[in-house]
Amino acid sequence: MNREYVKWYSSRLSREMEMLVFGQAGAAVLVFPTSMGRFFQYEDFGMVESLRYPIEQGWLQLFCVDGVDSESWYNTGMAPHDRAIRHGQYEGYMVQEVLPFIQNSNHSGFLTVTGNSFGGYHAVNFSLKHPWLVNRVIAISGSYGVPYLGGGNNDQEIYFNSPLDYLPHLTDEGYLRPLREKVMFYLMVGGWSDICHEGTLRMASALANKGILHCLDVWDEAWHDWPWWRQMILKYI
Repeated sequence: MNREYVKWYSSRLSREMEMLVFGQAGAAVLVFPTSMGRFFQYEDFGMVESLRYPIEQGWLQLFCVDGVDSESWYNTGMAPHDRAIRHGQYEGYMVQEVLPFIQNSNHSGFLTVTGNSFGGYHAVNFSLKHPWLVNRVIAISGSYGVPYLGGGNNDQEIYFNSPLDYLPHLTDEGYLRPLREKVMFYLMVGGWSDICHEGTLRMASALANKGILHCLDVWDEAWHDWPWWRQMILKYI
């Protein structure tokens, strides 16, 4: 399996950012890490190995990005508004730096965005805000609110990064039209023992109410952990 380590200085984040790329061809898959996870997490926890066959067959190319959660949403020493601003800078890095890199490296014209747990949050939030860039979303045991801040915050920077808050009230057809016409959401979650079970059901309901194509897949026997996620990713990838 082709494995490539990539690093560059991000002007939007004012620091170096790292990435691992697996495969050489096929549909591009942008992979977000879990909360405060790193770019090597997907490999370390066996997710890449689970996808070895489709990668080696040239069906998939993974782009495993780094995160800045410890500088944004999980930085409890920073004011909530400032955490949201840092997340916005990360989003700018994704749109202005990572996506052009993927497009230059992969010419399939098809992008899947995925992540587990808080990586599922990133996958869904990014795709809802940039639907013209994404074709498919696979969010596994995702958390779709902003941690430690709660819902209903009147700070717009926070509100518009909490899908369970903003999606039910979204009326802008500039976002809704491409979401309905272009993006397919797969929401996978374990049973009631999965800490993200209820939030995933709420996310599916919000998508349904907006007429956005989605599939809710509940694995009743599963819980919130990597052994299940390694199996789940194979179903829709």
